[in-house]
Amino acid sequence: MRLKEFEIALENCQKIEIELPDGRPVPSHFHITEIGKVKHHFIDCGGTERMEEKISFQLWVADDFDHELKPEKLLSIISLGKEKLALQNQEIEVEFQGETIGKYGLSFTNGKFVLTNTKTACLALEKCGFPTEKPKLKLSALKNAETNCTPGGGCC
Repeated sequence: MRLKEFEIALENCQKIEIELPDGRPVPSHFHITEIGKVKHHFIDCGGTERMEEKISFQLWVADDFDHELKPEKLLSIISLGKEKLALQNQEIEVEFQGETIGKYGLSFTNGKFVLTNTKTACLALEKCGFPTEKPKLKLSALKNAETNCTPGGGCC
């Protein structure tokens, strides 16, 4: 989810509800302890220099059960971030404390914000020896070693 999409969803919320990828709710007394611009300048395993820029929201749950962040307050924090950090319409990543700090994507479904699992991937598959296309195999060329079954042989 990008920042503009988040702001539009937030403007239409009476309260902020966030759900973990497994469906459990983030406690309603969560804090957003920081909003930041994260620049990631790196070289992938194929030697290509890359640059990513994201907006980071850090969620934290404390023992102050009477706290509840309102949509208007979060919009004002975002506005300040746009002014001070020059936030643009970048993708949002959310940090949340589990057994360790997890990084999540964000979506909006059925009136709730949902933390989505993120995954790693090789960015230089062709340079690492991975085929970029699935190899095409002829079924007639395959042979089951255990049963000595062949296409059209009537064994399966």
